[in-house]
This record gives sequence, structure tokens and C-alpha cells, in this order.
Amino acid sequence: MKKFNIRKVLDGLTAASSSSSSSSNTAQPGTPRENEVVQETLQSEHFQLCKTVRHGFPYQPCSMAFDPVQKILAVGTQTGALRLFGGAGVECYCQHESGSAVIQLQFLVNEGALVSALADDSIHLWNLRQKIPAILHSLKFNRERITYCHLPFQSKWLYIGSERGNIHIVNVESFTLSGYVIMWNKAIELSSKTHPGPVVHISDNPMDEGKLLIGFECGVVVLWDLKSKKADFRYSYDEAIHSVAWHHEGKQFVCSHSDGTLTTWNIRVPAKPAQIITPHGKQPKDGKKPEPCKPILKVEYKTTRAGDPFMVLSGGLSYDTVGRRACLTVMHGKSTAVLEMDYPIVDFLTLCETPYPSDFQEPYAVVVLLEKDLVVIDLGQIGYPIFESPYPLAIHESPVTCCEYFADCPSELIPALYSVGSRQKRQGYSKKEWPISGGNWGQGSQTYPEIIITGHADGSIKFWDASGLMLQVLYKLKTAKVFERARGKEEKPNTDIVDEDPFAIQTLFWCPESRMLCVAGVSAHVIIYRFSKQEVTTEAVQLLEVRMQCEFSEVDSPDLGGEQTPTQPASAAPSSPQETEPPNQLSAGTNSSEGPRDNIPCLQVRSSPLKQSPGYQVELVVQLVWVSGEPPQQITSLAVNSSSGLVVFGNSNGLAVVDYEQKTLLLNLAISELYSPSDHYQKQPCSPRKPRQPSGDIPTATSHMSRLSNLYSQSVKKLRSSHFRLCDSNDGSNNAEDRCKSPTSAKMSRKISSSGEQKPELEERSQRWSPRSCKKHFCSVTNGKMAARITQKLHIHRTKSDPNRYGKDNAFTRSRSSSVTSIDRESREVISSFYFCESFPRKSDSLISPCLLVGTTQGSVMMAALSPPPGADHKPQQPVSFASCGTLVSLKGGILTMALLDAAGTLLPPSYEPWYDPNASDEEKEKEKVRRRRPATPPSSQEGQDTQFAVLCSEKQAKVVAMPSHTSIYKHNITESSFVLRADVVQMAGSYCLACFCANGHIMTLSLPSLRPLLDVNYLPLTDMRIARTFCFSNLGQALYMTSPTEIQRITYSQETCDNLQEMLSELFTPVETPEAPNRGFFKGLFGGGAQSLDREDLFGETASGKASRSLAQHIPGPGSMEGMKGAASGVVGDLARARVALDERGQKLGELDERTAAMMASADSFSKHAHNMMVKYRDKKWYQL
Repeated sequence: MKKFNIRKVLDGLTAASSSSSSSSNTAQPGTPRENEVVQETLQSEHFQLCKTVRHGFPYQPCSMAFDPVQKILAVGTQTGALRLFGGAGVECYCQHESGSAVIQLQFLVNEGALVSALADDSIHLWNLRQKIPAILHSLKFNRERITYCHLPFQSKWLYIGSERGNIHIVNVESFTLSGYVIMWNKAIELSSKTHPGPVVHISDNPMDEGKLLIGFECGVVVLWDLKSKKADFRYSYDEAIHSVAWHHEGKQFVCSHSDGTLTTWNIRVPAKPAQIITPHGKQPKDGKKPEPCKPILKVEYKTTRAGDPFMVLSGGLSYDTVGRRACLTVMHGKSTAVLEMDYPIVDFLTLCETPYPSDFQEPYAVVVLLEKDLVVIDLGQIGYPIFESPYPLAIHESPVTCCEYFADCPSELIPALYSVGSRQKRQGYSKKEWPISGGNWGQGSQTYPEIIITGHADGSIKFWDASGLMLQVLYKLKTAKVFERARGKEEKPNTDIVDEDPFAIQTLFWCPESRMLCVAGVSAHVIIYRFSKQEVTTEAVQLLEVRMQCEFSEVDSPDLGGEQTPTQPASAAPSSPQETEPPNQLSAGTNSSEGPRDNIPCLQVRSSPLKQSPGYQVELVVQLVWVSGEPPQQITSLAVNSSSGLVVFGNSNGLAVVDYEQKTLLLNLAISELYSPSDHYQKQPCSPRKPRQPSGDIPTATSHMSRLSNLYSQSVKKLRSSHFRLCDSNDGSNNAEDRCKSPTSAKMSRKISSSGEQKPELEERSQRWSPRSCKKHFCSVTNGKMAARITQKLHIHRTKSDPNRYGKDNAFTRSRSSSVTSIDRESREVISSFYFCESFPRKSDSLISPCLLVGTTQGSVMMAALSPPPGADHKPQQPVSFASCGTLVSLKGGILTMALLDAAGTLLPPSYEPWYDPNASDEEKEKEKVRRRRPATPPSSQEGQDTQFAVLCSEKQAKVVAMPSHTSIYKHNITESSFVLRADVVQMAGSYCLACFCANGHIMTLSLPSLRPLLDVNYLPLTDMRIARTFCFSNLGQALYMTSPTEIQRITYSQETCDNLQEMLSELFTPVETPEAPNRGFFKGLFGGGAQSLDREDLFGETASGKASRSLAQHIPGPGSMEGMKGAASGVVGDLARARVALDERGQKLGELDERTAAMMASADSFSKHAHNMMVKYRDKKWYQL
């Protein structure tokens, strides 16, 4: 009987609507084609979506708890999230469904359970004994607002204080309310005329569990006798109470107040405090009260056997310390240490050697939870150093602006990055081990290396080791070191965002094989880095300035009967850029009061020598300059080809190709130059903006830099603007404006006439093409301290395109408009993606050659043939020959990603140069350096046979184009109502697929090359642009995004990873024996001293106290048992194996128990015999006969 697969049916139903509008050659969803070009192996069974792990600092923390036996730390947030931390690699994330703030956490010490109290007046019991914690019970209060909770050590009764001043008691095993209630009017004095306020503290006496200390906000503290149900003593102070702490002997307690004072009380002297101190107050000489200080929010009082006690407190600073950072104060004996923190303090806990409150506490560390950091202070060393954290809590050290994910990267990369990153570690940490060391690291079967790269607003780049569901920083690169820092605050206004983050990372490109790194910044700069293991000192940073603006001079060539011979312009381009002499009229930069800013970069590269540590070292800095008072446009796309030493980047003005080895600019083209003259896909540009007229108020650099400030939000508007534009068919005729320059150009070589006058000429030109020379004033090569402006005239060799080669897709063009609204909506074309490859640039080609695929926001994909001159391995002193081959295909929406597959459906990555150390000796270079291009796929010599497939994905649809026939063979409409934010071609289960993330929250995968829908899950709607900026896919079914400003969420869409997730996750609970209780001693046991226990069951049980009111709280059973079943159902083989091992261990333990029982029985029989003999021997004797 054939097995019924519901997932395939659901996948088919999900994709039915989108595939209905596709072309007739589109595959049916979920079913393979009968005449597939490539035999595909991926099926929908290979895909399943689930979250794996969350890294980073908990966003908006508000509470904290620690299990002193299991050594597990729990942090609650304002969004209802729980983050649990153990040893290195032991992290867990949980979420309350309500999303309410977690106001307090209480561990059931060494029980593998946690109680959370939320702002919506509900309490929850979490089971931590399973890898994915789940809620076992919940209790929702209806008439009371929860303000404080307390769970005594080794007790099952939870005290809950309310806003009304009452205290309720909950059995944590059954999560039912006890009938025992402490009412506020019975706790305070009967003569009191005011309400005491909410309960702010509850704790039992360390030496007497029958005495409960209750603190009210108004300043009243009550010692309540649980047995007699009355107040023994009442302590009153004028100032409001924030916290209370016991001395371990139970004879004294300390209160912190809102005026910055600490009051110490003897429990049997309620009349007045035994001591009143103001730790940070100025003591007047005349004996008056010290001046009031800020509230002391929390105090803890911990004792030691061998020395003075510790008193740790937060807050309490003097009001005259304006602008001072938050401080933690540690008072030990006569010394007082004030520790400044980088962020405000949320909470702190003192870690002690014993969990018993009645013993000497012996504190050894303080965990301080800050708003944006977690600090652990060592109390055992002089100076109180901090511990080095094993957690990746510094992701948000500077806001993340971009993110890239590389799974299954070369294995030698992580050790290489770690070796150079280990030298960057800070010094001065505590020499002791990290005290939060609980749990066990997960043992997963997937051990491939994974690297995450994050770019930040301060210009830094961090490399992270993400292997095995862990995250550990490997190496940090600071790109801002390349530039000069601002010297004075008066140079930049406070309102400019870019002036705050002028070095922010816009986008980056990393080649793992060659280790080349290219970074584009928000200030329109590109930095190329090489990886080296040796330290070098660069005397002067190599600089290349690029002016992204062209002057077109159009020369018509005669029609020579089908043979097109390019006409050389009057001034030919020099063979080498360095041979060109700079014109006399071109100055180094114009920034006077008589004209607009021109030829000036946004940032100034440092002129002093730069010491570069081992790691990534600057190879070249490329900067875009101002053009006629207009700031340079942001760089929107970037790509590197290490085999040819080229970097290409683009923006709304066009693209530029740079040879980073020769430090020269090879090409600088407007987008319109990439289209061939007879190209039916060429988009009609909007009316070009008029150049700004110089006025008396010359704009400063900082005033224009605000245009670059929006990092991604404005860029997304530009890149996604095509989503909001309608597409209509066109008659194929082009206007004269099709040959227009870039919209930001200030000059043109010819005047644009009306469309009616140019139409006859255009029809004539559609049958022939004419080469154009692009005169540019764009390049400034700064070598050492000398700068020279270079004027280059590059030939743009074009080839005639066949207008009929695109088949039926050539009817698709953009709607044309020159209205003001279209300009405001940024309808002009922008470069959105690049892809270096080796393919067939022209339809008639039979041999592959280096190519560059260029994608734009208008949906055009254009090909350009790159032909380096033949020669030796060294770079020749002449430009790369460039031929624009026109538009390959056009799609709806902006182009997001492009890739190339071979005839077998295998991805053809761009050629690369294997890594070598550029600073090594010549002998080592010869050994390491293999400067050969990766062998390309052998070309097909048979005509009419396609050997490659180009995969193209836009915001709306995906297409697969056969090469070299340049025909679209597959097409799939991904979405109609939304748009794709991120798309990547990834490897899955030995094959390749296209993974997409849409703005409506859907995550989809499509097979390649047939584009069959394999997965479509409504996962996460786009609620924040941060998700769109950081979402990225990687190989082997991995993906991630920034779920908050401080946290990275990793997910998987692989069925295999989901099946093995239980084995890969870490364990929070490990069996540990609870430490023995402190010895009471002979005299304390004889005379009744020491801690006194209380049978709370007799007091709080239903028999003694009755039932609680049903309307007070509602019990909600949790899904913990169901989650446990789900967890047990996954990984059946591994669980069965563990079950067998557990049964064997249980049988062995039972056998040992039987042996011990038999030995005890034999010993008991022997003792009985000896006792009987003694009794018989002395039974008839008198006492004086003994």
C-alpha cells in the first residue's frame, strides 16, 4: 500500500495560486517533471522549519535568579522571554505565550524546576529536566496584583505578596492555593490609619522557618508567626523600603531605603534601628543627618567564617554626582569599593558556597545584570576583577548593520581566525573559572564548521564560530582605523546620524577560499582586506578616489552592410592609467565659498603610518567623491573575484570595477551603458535632476551626510521601490532618453530633444549600433603622500544583440513616467546585485569566458564579458577589456541573487585564488601560492546544446535561463501580494535549492533547476527592518536573523537537523547531590539552638487551612507533558539506545540494592543473636554482680 504524504499535498495547495500565473513550462508544485533537464533528488520530505538556538544578550532584561547547586542562571525579560545560562555552550531560550514582563524568578534549588511570576499576575512552573523546557502548571490571579514571590530552600510552598498587601501561599507541586492567607490589616498595627502599600519583601528567618519577615513599601516591616497567625514584632521607619536582607544567624536584618540609608534592626528591639548609615552621604560636622541620596534599590548581607561580612548594594549615590554612571558598592569591613558599570543596573545576585541560609554564606562572586550586559565580579581577589564571560553577549557592543552566514566553510579558517583573534583578548580578568558552570554541552552528530560575520555601526566587523549550535567570537576587525578621527565636536552637529556612525558597515563580501574581505561603508567607501599571519606597518594607506559620473560623447558609425567596425574616438585611451598626465585645470578638490563641493570624499584617510596586527590588513581604500555639490550615493552591491584581482561595486549612478592588486580603476559605467542600443529591456529613465545652482550658503559635508544616515531603511526603499510599481507591456520602441546619462550627471555631450523628434532617428539606430567613448574625470590614486588626478578615457566595446533571442519574455518592460511623483519614489534604476562567473556571454558563443552578471532594481539582468589581456601571472599595466552584452532576461521586481549551475545541476562557484600570506618570504610564497584559476567546466562544442543554467531570483519571481541559448526554461512566481527580502542558492542533502524569505513572513524553498515548490511555511511576518537587514540563508539548511537589537535567532529548514535537534541541544539539569546541611553542634542540639524546622504541610494543607477561594486564581495545566512527549518522539533510535542504557543501569542498581539489603539483613540477624546472648547471660544477675 502506498504511503500517503500529507506534506506534499499541503505544499501543492500552498503553491497552487502562485504557479497558476506562471508560464506554461513551469513545473507543477510538489511533483517532478516527466522531461526534466536535470534529475533532481530534493523532495519536500527533506525540509522542515524549526528554531534551533538563540544567541546574545537577553533584550530588555528585568529579573534574574540563580540555582546555587545546579549553577544555572535564569534571566527574564520585559517581553516574556526566559534565557537560561550554564557553562560554555549551555544556553536555552523559552518564551511565555502572553509576552508579559517577567517580574521575578525563583528556582526550585536542585529540582530542575523554575517558577516565573509575570506582570499579568500569573505564575508558571517550568520543567528544566528536558532539553526544551516547558510549562507544567500555571496559575492566573484574578483579583490580586503580584508584587513579590519567595520560595524557601527545600520547600514546596511559595509565598506570593500582592499589591493590596496580602500574602497568599501556593503549593508548587500541584499549583493550588492554600487557604492560609496573611491579610494586611492583621499584619500591621490596628491603630494604623493608612494602608501599608504593596508587599516588597518576603523571607523566612534563617534560624526559624516559623517566622516570616514581611516588608511593606511604606517602611513597615512585620515579623509574622506562622503557627500563631499573628505578628510578633513590627518595625517602622520613615522612608520607603526597597529591599531587606537577613544575617545568617537570624538575629538581625538590614533594610535599604529610598533616601539612600541602610537600617540594621535587632529582631527583638523593634523600637528603633540598631544602626543607620548612609554609605554615599556626606557626614556633617555638627552631627546632623546626612544629606539624602538616591534610593538604594537592593542590598545583600553575606557573612564569612574567617573575616568581616560583605554588604553589597546598588544605588544610593549622592544627588550631586550628576552624569555619573551606575555603581555597585561592595562594603567589606572598613573598606568600601565603588564599581562603576557601563550601563544601568537591573539586578544583582551574590553567589555563595552554601545554599543553606542558616550557615555562613562565604560569598565568592557577584552577578550583575545590566541593561545591556552581564558582569560577574570576583570577590576573592584584590581589586574585584571580573570573570571572562564564555557567552556571546557582546553582539550588540555596537548595533549590527549587516550579517552573513557561512556553513560548511573550509576547516582551516576557524583555527586561523582564532589564532589571530586570541591576541586581541583583554587582560586583567580573574584567573578563576567562570562560576556559572551548570549543564552539559549537547553532543550533536553535525560537526561541520560554521562562521557568522556581523558588521556594526562603529565600523567593526566580528567573525564568530557558530559550529555545533555554539557562538564564540573569533576575531574583530576595526575598519575605522583606516580613517582620521574628528578632532573637535564643533565640526559635526549632534542631530546627524551619520556623524555619529560615519564608519557604519553597509554591506560586505567575503571569499572563504581566498580569505579576501571587501567592505562597503555608509560613507560611500570600499575597503579591501587581505589576510596575513604577520604584523606589518603600512607607511601610507593606498587610496583610490572614484567619481561616479560620466560625460558621454556619442559618435555614430556608418552602416557598413552588417559589419560593425567601432570608430575610435578622437582621443584614444592610454594603455596604462599611470601614463596619463593629469589635466592642469583639475584640482585636488573644490571646497570654496564660490562654488559647490566637488571631488571631495566623505571621510579622510589617515596619512600617518598604520600598524596592522596579524589578521585582516588593508590592501586598498576606494572612496566615492562629491560631484557638483551632490554627495556620493550609497553603495548597494558588492562582489570580489580573487582569481582576477577585481572588485566591482555599484549604486544608483552605475558600477565601477577596480583592480585591487594594481590599485587602478578599470571601469566606471552608468547603468544605461550596460544596455545595448537595440535592447528591448532598457528602462526609460526619469527626467534627470537639474544640477544645483550654487548659492551663498554652501552646504557643508555634514549637512549632506544626513542623506547617508539611514543605513538600510532608505536603501530598502530604493531597492524595494520596484515592488510598488506596476508592470505593463510596451510596443518595443525606445525614446531618445534611453541613451541618456546617469540621472545625477550635471553635463551631457548632446541635448535631449523631445521624443517625437528623436523617433525616426531611433528607428534607424535600432538596426545598427555605435560605440561610445566614456570620458570620465573620476580617478585619484594616492600612493604615499602624493596625489595625482588621472583622466581616463576607456573604450566600451559593445556587441550587437539579437532582439529575437529572448523569446516571449521580451514583451516585459517597465511603465514609463517622468512625473515628479515617480522621481520622488526613486524610480530610477539601481544596481542591486553582482555575480562573477565563467559562462557564455553571447548567444552565439561556444566557449566560456569570464563574465559579470549585473542585476538592477528594475528587474534587468545584464551580462558583461571580461577579457583580461593574455600574459603571465603578473597583472598587466592596461585595463581589462570589457564588452557589454546587453540584457540576458528581465524579471518582475528588483534582482536579489544570481547563480550558475552546470549541466548536472551542481553550483558553479566563482573562480578564486587559493589563499597565500602576502607578507611571507619569497620561498614561503612559492610554496603556498598557487596562482591559478579554478579549472572551469569544459565548454560544449555541440551547437544547440545547453551546458549551464543561470538561476535568477527577484523580489517577485524566479527564472532559470539555459546557457548559451539564453532561453528562459523555467519560471516561478514566488509572490504576488508581498515581495522577497532575501534569496540564496544553498546546498541541501547533496543537491541545491533556492531559499527565499518574504516580507509576509513566508519561508520557501524551490528545487533547482525546475523551481518546484518544496517548502512554504508562514514563519515570521516582517515586524522590524532589522530582520530584513540581517536575515540570511546558508548551506545545509541553516539560516539566521537578528530577532532583537541584542540577539541572533538561528533556525533550520532541514528535516535531518530537526530530527537530530534533541541530541544537539544542551542539557540544563544534571544529577547533583545537594550539599549536607550545616552541623548544629552538640550544645546547640542539646539546648535547642540552631535552625528550627517547620512542618508547613500541617499549616498550609487543606486539612488545616481549608480551601482557597476559587475566584481568587485560576489553575491552568501546562503543555509540559505534551512537550515531553514530542521531545521523546524525535530521535527514536537515540532515545531507544538511551532507554536501554538506562534500563541496564537501573537493573545494575537494583542488583546492588539487593546485595546491600541482603548484607544488612545478615548484619541484623547477627546483631539479634549477640543481643539475645547478652540478655541470657545477664538476665538472672543482680546489679551489684555485674
